Amino acid sequence: MINVNYLRYLNLPWKNSCLYLIHSKNAYFYKRLCSISTESSLHNYCTGGTEFLRKKQAIKDYVEKVSPTLMDRFGRKHSYLRISLTERCNLRCQYCMPEDGIKLTPNSRLLTTDEIVTLAKLFVQEGVQKIRLTGGEPLIRKDVVDIVGHLAQINGLETISMTTNGILLNKKLPELKRAGLHQLNISLDTVFPTKFEFLTRQRGWEQVIKGIEHALQLGYSPVKVNCVVMKGFNEDEICDFVRWTEKKDLDIRFIEYMPFRGNEWNSKKMVTYMEMLEIVKREWANLSRLKDGPNDTSKAYKIPGWKGQIGFITSMSEHFCGSCNRLRITADGNLKVCLFGSSEVSLRDILRSGISKENLLEIISTAVNQKKPQHAGMFSINKMKNRPMILIGG
Repeated sequence: MINVNYLRYLNLPWKNSCLYLIHSKNAYFYKRLCSISTESSLHNYCTGGTEFLRKKQAIKDYVEKVSPTLMDRFGRKHSYLRISLTERCNLRCQYCMPEDGIKLTPNSRLLTTDEIVTLAKLFVQEGVQKIRLTGGEPLIRKDVVDIVGHLAQINGLETISMTTNGILLNKKLPELKRAGLHQLNISLDTVFPTKFEFLTRQRGWEQVIKGIEHALQLGYSPVKVNCVVMKGFNEDEICDFVRWTEKKDLDIRFIEYMPFRGNEWNSKKMVTYMEMLEIVKREWANLSRLKDGPNDTSKAYKIPGWKGQIGFITSMSEHFCGSCNRLRITADGNLKVCLFGSSEVSLRDILRSGISKENLLEIISTAVNQKKPQHAGMFSINKMKNRPMILIGG
């Protein structure tokens, strides 16, 4: 839903006008609203000078906070951009990487550092406030610290975060923090090293634990741990993960198993949010529900008196498409407006064509405006043509 808090002093005709701006992206009308401070027709709706000024300021504040470019036709403002830095990974997780591997894009067709920064600046200018760096495994990219440093210099960008498997984190984290990395999500699906090796087809559980501990020592608060829960593999470890939050500032996020090309998904492997919640409540009946933010993907809970918290990402059983504020750029430069959608637009090719900034924004706006109200549902998604997760960016 569109946030109309800034329109609380306006009469109905002006509210409808602002809604028209968002849905139609009418450039002429947008300019009219931007120059509202000199719009004498407002006097027709005002009885006194003070009320007139309040109405002018309300419209002005609203317009300043809204970019038609990143607003879709359902009123969703996209302020969160996920950029994949590489298709490569040093693990082979079964739910992410097809068993027979993937065909990697040639380096010449991946986004360069300059192109990543150029796109980041453009999206921030249009209202993006948070950028998450993903992969593949982002820490494999040799210039990852430089990229974080460049992003940290962008005016208006409030948060730089990263999702990593943690294998290389312990070594690189001090540099990343100095460069300006604000938040961390670390993927870990089991508390047992042997299970880790089975799931990821690699060793490295101890390195991930060292990365988590190092992040806590450096003051990351909280350190988010992403755990994909799969029936018959790790649902019996849910309570083990929850216990980690007793004395550590962790946010353990349990994720429903999602279908992507090549990960052999089926509904029998999925543990739903309600099933996971019931497992936790059987152990801790006093589990407390926390208030979620307007665009949070995780339903947050906490055991009273414990330092950390837990959450459930319910993409399959209770989607949160209505409040989605996320866009994705793949490592080869394609814009995906929905994680589960197959439609993509190559921003790389458009950038390299020398197109004007205005025309690039128009193309981005068109793509955003075609975003559907919600994904197709887990059974339909499983049959749709889409990239493997590793080629999208987690």
